[in-house]
Amino acid sequence: MVNYIEAVSAPSKNTGAIRLYDTAQDFDGMRKACQLTARCLDELAAIVQPGITTNAIDRFVFEFGMDNGALPATLGYRGYKYSVCTSINHVVCHGMPEDKPLREGDIVNIDVTYILDGWHGDSSRMYPVGQIKRAAERLMDVTYECLLRGIAAVKPGARTGAIGEAIQSYAEAERCSVVRDFCGHGVGRLFHDSPNILHYGRADEGPEIREGMIFTIEPMINLGKPHVKVLSDGWTAVTRDRSLSAQYEHAVGVTATGCEVFTLSPGGLDRPGLPPLQA
Repeated sequence: MVNYIEAVSAPSKNTGAIRLYDTAQDFDGMRKACQLTARCLDELAAIVQPGITTNAIDRFVFEFGMDNGALPATLGYRGYKYSVCTSINHVVCHGMPEDKPLREGDIVNIDVTYILDGWHGDSSRMYPVGQIKRAAERLMDVTYECLLRGIAAVKPGARTGAIGEAIQSYAEAERCSVVRDFCGHGVGRLFHDSPNILHYGRADEGPEIREGMIFTIEPMINLGKPHVKVLSDGWTAVTRDRSLSAQYEHAVGVTATGCEVFTLSPGGLDRPGLPPLQA
């Protein structure tokens, strides 16, 4: 049994009920937080170059947030010590910043969430480091298209499984695999809220999508098999077969006719360093 609750009366913790944000002020709050995150990700497009360390990226994200009155949501979250997640090559997600420089040919996912006026702006993008191999570029193409297809499936009356089906069917047709161990999630006043948004499944599965829901879609797609493992640090998730992995993430709010993508790049850099996909 899925419960839905008006966000204004919901407790300030994840109870398993799905919040419905039903005021223009709610969407405006999310829009502002998400656009701050998107601006930060835009700025990083010029910074991610061979030789930069992910610790330097972490410092930039922290300082950008402080300069704009926002707090990085990951800093101190369940003991996490950094302002950003930086996941390189075969790291699926939750990669921790370090002093090792990025190298020519790497690909890196940078995942930023800012808290601004109590709202969480959550988004991530892939960045090529210098010239990358065609296989890496293709994986990023497929992953971004998966994100777009997942977003296109969002509309009131559909089920969340429609998002997963759209992503899985495309990824597997392109001979890639969908990570099962991590998922999208409700977001808004809480960093991680209900419902979970699976990136695989069937269109007739999952909770009904209703106007006012806010959640992330963040498919993690592997060139090899879907299996992952978490390293001894308790955070870093990697592909078991060490194949490349990619992820893009947007936060969306469900409208009467579809959804609004809150985290679109203001500079048109949703795919930094890569050409636009052909329609």
